[in-house]
Amino acid sequence: MDPKIEELKSRVHEVHDLRSAAAVLSWDQETYMPPGGASARADQMTTLRRLAHQKLVSEEMGQLLEELKPQTAQMPDDSFEASLVRVVWDMFEREVKVPTELVAEMSRAASEGHAVWVEARRENDFERFRPALEKLVALTIRYAECFKPYDSVYEPLLDQSEPGMKTSELRKIFEALKVEIVPLRKAIASRAETVDDRVLHRHYSEDQQWAFGLEVARAFGYDLRRGRQDRSAHPFTIGFSVDDVRITTRLDPDFLPMALFGTLHETGHALYMQGHDPVLGRTPLANGASSGLHESQSRMWENLVGRSREFWQFWFPRLQEYFPTQLADTNAEQFYRAVNKVMPSLIRVEADEVTYNLHIMVRFELELELLEGRLPVKDLPQAWNAKMHDFLGVTPPTDREGVLQDIHWSGGGFGGFPSYTLGNLYGPQMLERAMQELPDLREQFARGEYLPLLNWYRERVHRPGRKSKPGELIERITGKPLSVEPWARYVKGKFADIYGL
Repeated sequence: MDPKIEELKSRVHEVHDLRSAAAVLSWDQETYMPPGGASARADQMTTLRRLAHQKLVSEEMGQLLEELKPQTAQMPDDSFEASLVRVVWDMFEREVKVPTELVAEMSRAASEGHAVWVEARRENDFERFRPALEKLVALTIRYAECFKPYDSVYEPLLDQSEPGMKTSELRKIFEALKVEIVPLRKAIASRAETVDDRVLHRHYSEDQQWAFGLEVARAFGYDLRRGRQDRSAHPFTIGFSVDDVRITTRLDPDFLPMALFGTLHETGHALYMQGHDPVLGRTPLANGASSGLHESQSRMWENLVGRSREFWQFWFPRLQEYFPTQLADTNAEQFYRAVNKVMPSLIRVEADEVTYNLHIMVRFELELELLEGRLPVKDLPQAWNAKMHDFLGVTPPTDREGVLQDIHWSGGGFGGFPSYTLGNLYGPQMLERAMQELPDLREQFARGEYLPLLNWYRERVHRPGRKSKPGELIERITGKPLSVEPWARYVKGKFADIYGL
């Protein structure tokens, strides 16, 4: 390999290792760290992230990339060398605009903000979290302003999670979704009594929930020799290499879906991360093409597979073995309908497939108002409740079930929520193509067989990592740009059947 490529790899490896070390500390903070360690942990993570940023935007890195660009321009776009230079150059161009001091300040605020959010959420005390959130919003605006000029302050944040996506394009997607969701939701509401989900609200042993969830995760292909599951306040997935990808979930002994579908969702992320080509290791290529593509994997395994009729035809008898008393009066079809009940929900991660995107629209509009200065942080709880009422017809009785429910803002994660909706769209569009190429896929689900689907995704989505931008990837796989139509066909067909529409 060219010595300059080897030098680039060496420099990139250092950046990756520093960020991975920070990620290990972040995982520990959210799982096992005692609350008293928050201040020192903020110092440690800030140091690591500052060093990683300095190495990424150094003059030596910039000069090396400038020398490599014309050389790799002659190589195939999907070659390791060309992809590495292209992606690292994009990162360099972006991050060189951001002062290292701001990176350090944002890291500290995110670490401290997360610790405060955990306590505020537990105590249902938004005022406790408000100063930290005000600081995070101000820092995010400063960060976005590094990329002026732009059409919207939201643009640099959206581009960070979904490269190439514009705010105006996102608005069109949301408007198209509303056209599909509103009449479907009304039609389902007129037949709400058709589905009974009381079976989900019985008492279920947390240990048994944990064991069943991991059994399914292993069946999907999650390699526990290279992963593990822990508890956290909000489920997440984090990877330090393809050989160390960890997930978390949370449990409620009186509501079975929380832990189960949390585990399946995070397993989808983990499968993506464990599936990257090892050659890409310790480089930014060993990452998802975008946050939306990542969400397409988690939402696909959670919903398109995990909430399918065929899935429960196979797994319900096994679940009855775990919970014979609780499920004695229920069959697989009734349970399938129960886990697919459509009902406006207070909690995003527990929302049904029809109304889930409305939760994202609420957060998108609130983020815009916060970042554009039209909504003071002190008024956020009331604005949250008002939008929840407008979009979903429900009003959170507490801030714990409202504005404090999500982890993202506590860590400075603005601009990422739309990726959940984009993942919902990528998923059905890719699965339609998979079913054309694997026509007996549903029969495989009914037999508890998932390796053919996993291998299909491994080849087209997982192994290439970040070599392609999301728009290029979806068009290459499906032959079409991203569209609302496959998602609409999926939910209309599924829920018309369930509700007899």
